[in-house]
Amino acid sequence: MAIQIFILTQLMEEDTYPYKLKKQLAQLQPLESINGLTESKLYYHFESLAKQGFIETKEIIKEQHRPDKQVFGITEKGRDVLPKKIYKLFESADNIGDMVIGLANMKYVDRGKVIGILEKKIDKIKKMCEQLAQIDATHLIGPEHKVFAAFVDDYANYKISSNLDYLERLIEHIQKEEI
Repeated sequence: MAIQIFILTQLMEEDTYPYKLKKQLAQLQPLESINGLTESKLYYHFESLAKQGFIETKEIIKEQHRPDKQVFGITEKGRDVLPKKIYKLFESADNIGDMVIGLANMKYVDRGKVIGILEKKIDKIKKMCEQLAQIDATHLIGPEHKVFAAFVDDYANYKISSNLDYLERLIEHIQKEEI
């Protein structure tokens, strides 16, 4: 989903072709290191977006001794679906790292709606914390493993509190329009 959001947001700025985006991405980091993205997967996403009617061919550039360049532009349907895809990304994200492409494209969404999504995540995490607090880990794994149970409990609490802290800070930055 993130790569399709990236493609759509790039096409919001200007019509372009897949190879140009590939070069832009490769300047940031090797394609393979971006969630296993390959050149063929990038082209697949362009094709998929076109089949769904979110992008369309605007021009075909023919060059001698080179493959044709198919220049794409975003359609009205693509403009309409972009915010929905970004909201869905925020809803399905397990951590802030999963939200980066959405955060980088906040200009295409309603900040209040994103904050609402993040607040629901916070509420869900807090409810999970309450449930976890009711569980006696030593009972589950046996009293002979008290140190292990305490270690796992500490780690879980650290991860949860860290995640909560970052989500709360993220909301503050979004409210202040710093992101």
